[in-house]
Amino acid sequence: MGKRQIAGVGGIDRNCGMDQEHRERRRGKLYRKIRLLFTGTVLLGAGIAGFYGYTMRQIPDKVSIVENREETMSLDLPFQVTLQSESEEVILGGNPAIPEDQITIIRNEPFQLKGKSQGNYQLGVDLFGMIRLKEIQVDVVETQYAIPCGTPVGIYLKADGVMVIGTGKVTGENGETLEPAAGILKSGDYIEAINGKKLETKEQLATAVSELDGSEARLTVRRGEEHMEVAMDPVITEDGTGKLGIWVRSDTQGIGTMTYLDLNGRFGALGHGISDSDTGELVEISDGNLYDTRIVGIEKGSTGNPGVMSGVIYYGPGTMMGEITANTDQGIFGQVNQRLKSQITSEPIEIGFHQEVKKGKAYIRSGVSGEIKDYEIEIMKVDESNIQDNKSLVLQVTDPELLSLTGGIVQGMSGSPIIQNGKLIGAVTHVFVQDSAKGYGIFIEKMLGH
Repeated sequence: MGKRQIAGVGGIDRNCGMDQEHRERRRGKLYRKIRLLFTGTVLLGAGIAGFYGYTMRQIPDKVSIVENREETMSLDLPFQVTLQSESEEVILGGNPAIPEDQITIIRNEPFQLKGKSQGNYQLGVDLFGMIRLKEIQVDVVETQYAIPCGTPVGIYLKADGVMVIGTGKVTGENGETLEPAAGILKSGDYIEAINGKKLETKEQLATAVSELDGSEARLTVRRGEEHMEVAMDPVITEDGTGKLGIWVRSDTQGIGTMTYLDLNGRFGALGHGISDSDTGELVEISDGNLYDTRIVGIEKGSTGNPGVMSGVIYYGPGTMMGEITANTDQGIFGQVNQRLKSQITSEPIEIGFHQEVKKGKAYIRSGVSGEIKDYEIEIMKVDESNIQDNKSLVLQVTDPELLSLTGGIVQGMSGSPIIQNGKLIGAVTHVFVQDSAKGYGIFIEKMLGH
C-alpha cells in the first residue's frame, strides 16, 4: 500500500507536470497568434499606406491643356474614381464622349478634358464618388511654341559666395598640425564675407586671410537658409601666409546642350542642375554665362563607363552667347544675346504636354557630330506620376548613326531636346551607367516653368 501511495504521489506529480506543460504550450500558441496578428496588422497598414502612396503618385498634381482643344487622358488607377469639374470652364467627357461636369472612370479608361477659356481651375478626384482623394490643377493655356536647339554650349557659373568643399589640416610655422575650421565650417557652406568685406572669388578670400597676419577671421556664412557669423584664428604657415584649412571653389564650368529658345529669347538647357563635383550639392549661383564651344572629341560609352564629349570653350566678350540667371534641378535658364539668336536656324514648334507623350518612336536633336541633326530614339517608359522629376522618361537610342558615333548618350548631351509627333516634349537628362544606349528625360513643361 505504501508502494501504491508512493506511486500515487508520483502520478500526481507527473499529472501536475503535464498540466504545466500544457499551459505553457497554450501560452506559447497565444503569444504566436498575437505576434502573427500584430505582424499582419503592421503589414496590412504598410500595404494600405503603400497602396495609398502609389495611388496619389498616379494622380498628377497639375495638367496643362490648350484652350478649346479636347485632350484625351487616362489615370492608371486600380479602382473606380469619379472626376468632378469644379468650374463650367472645364468640360469633362467620358465614354460615350458626352461633355459633363462629372464622369466616372474605371481603372485606366480614357476620358476627354477641354478648357473653354484660359485660367487655372480644379478637377476633383473622388474614390467611388464619395471620398475626395486629390485635386488636380488644370491650367488652360494658349498654344505654346519654342525652338528646339540641340546646340552645344560652354557654361560658366559663378557661385553666390565662396563654396566650402571641405576642411583640412594645416602645418604651422613651428611644425604643429592644426585644423582651424574643423567643427566650424562644413562642406556646402558659402562664405559671403570676411570681417565685413564681401567676397566673390576664392582669390579674394585667400588675399584677405593673408592680410590678417594671424589675427581673428570673422566669416559671414550661409548654410542652406541660415546665415551665421563664425570666427577662427588663421594658422601662420612656414612661408608666412595665413591659412584657414578649408578647400573652396567660387566657380564651375563645363559643356552642355541648349534645349530650347522661346519666342522672347529665354533659353533652357541641360534638363538637370549643375552640382558641385565634390559635394554633390546644387551650386547656388550669383550669375553665369554661355560661351562658344567646339566639340573636339567623343569618347564612346561602354558598360559601366558613360562616354563623354570633350570640347574647347572660348571665353571672352566676343564669344559670349547669353547670361545664366538660374541653376535649378530642372536645368539652367537665362537670356541669350543677339549673337546666338542669329546662329539658331531652326523654326519654332508646338510644345507637347506630358499627357501627350506616348511610348514609341521619337527623336533627339543634337550637335554632337558638329552639325545639328535629329536622331531616332524609342521612348520606353512615360512616368506621368513623376512629372516633378528629371527622370520622368526612359528612352533608348536606336539611330545607327548616333550609336556608331557615341554609343548612345554621352556626357555633354544632357539637354538634347526630345521631339515626338512634331512637338517638343522633353529633354535628355541622364545616361544609364550600365547601358549607354539608354537614358532618362524630363518633360519639357517642367523646364518651361522657370
